[in-house]
Amino acid sequence: MELQTIKQRFGIIGNSPLLNRAINIAAQVAPTDLSVLIAGESGTGKEVFPQIIHQMSTRKHGHFIAVNCGAIPEGTIDSELFGHEKGSFTGAHEKRKGYFEVADGGTIFLDEVAELPLATQVRLLRVLESGEFMKVGSSKVIKTDVRVVAASNVNIPEALEKGTFREDLFYRLNNVPILVPALRDRKEDIHLLFRKFASDFAEKYRMPALQLSPDAVRVLSNYYWPGNVRQLKNITEQVSIMEQEKEIDASNLKKYLPGVSSPDLPVLFKKEQEEHFSDRELLYKFLFDMKKDLTELKKVVVNILEKDDNKQDYEQTKSLLINDLNDEIEQVQNKIHEVEISPGMPGGDTNFHPSEIIEESLSLAVKEKEMIEKALDKHQGKRKNASKELGISERTLYRKIKEYNIRN
Repeated sequence: MELQTIKQRFGIIGNSPLLNRAINIAAQVAPTDLSVLIAGESGTGKEVFPQIIHQMSTRKHGHFIAVNCGAIPEGTIDSELFGHEKGSFTGAHEKRKGYFEVADGGTIFLDEVAELPLATQVRLLRVLESGEFMKVGSSKVIKTDVRVVAASNVNIPEALEKGTFREDLFYRLNNVPILVPALRDRKEDIHLLFRKFASDFAEKYRMPALQLSPDAVRVLSNYYWPGNVRQLKNITEQVSIMEQEKEIDASNLKKYLPGVSSPDLPVLFKKEQEEHFSDRELLYKFLFDMKKDLTELKKVVVNILEKDDNKQDYEQTKSLLINDLNDEIEQVQNKIHEVEISPGMPGGDTNFHPSEIIEESLSLAVKEKEMIEKALDKHQGKRKNASKELGISERTLYRKIKEYNIRN
């Protein structure tokens, strides 16, 4: 089935390459029985992809059951999924079939799968591996042929690190991963979606559809959209109701977008303090980063040269390179000093001595550990924020924390 046909059939709006890739993966994996794990932020429309997979598979005539794992109390989740025998617990007045028994031959979509209790995860793993399960309060093994599609907006690597999600279950579910892109990564689709939502709302309530001015379109595209497509739809409907004029400009639109300060700049979400740099501050930041980069370069050069077997050549090369780099660092530091003492800049320590850099530890491991500890301390142990500060992935940060035995 062609991509455009799939979009029309399932009501998908957009032409983003990331979105198209996710749809193509869903279509390609549909004819198989492989488990699929769908990842993406809340509000991105993850629930559409299990429908694509089911309807384009040989199981399309079987049951499709969607289960929100986070909405079912922990005490009853096993009964809901696997069923129970009469009298197996208080309130079990009769025998009941679970979703895995009802959906035999079909598909089960486990939304928010990372919310499952660990005991339930063990039961689910058994179903995935052998197609077998037992009802609550029963010792009889039941066979089922169910295709499992799971989704989560929780950071699974973080859940694995915390021990709230089983690693073996993750790899069993993650036969084929599908990443549904956030709306901010689909900028070319934002205005299309807005017009669709505005048109649908206007048709439903028999009113003129909203129209955006060019500057309002720019505001719409640059917004961060923490709630993704769901948030965009809600805001479109709010504006449709509240605004009397149906030609919406940037100033009117910004009233409905939390945190917008400028139509020309992307809006950052959940950032406690925004930095507004003056020209002088930008220059200071640039020079300081340059100094840091040169210092790091010196460390890398030394580490590489220390592996050289020719010690004589190593000492000569090291001496020349380190002297050159120290000269560069000193020149940059002098520029920083000039900026620091210029009017309007905050005071700082301007007593720079080149020997401070020459004598500091050249071990990258030591410095790396120090930076990780500082980032974790700055963000009060929040690893997601710390990884962004360090410019590394969360998974890399977790590995480094273990490697350096950092207490967090």
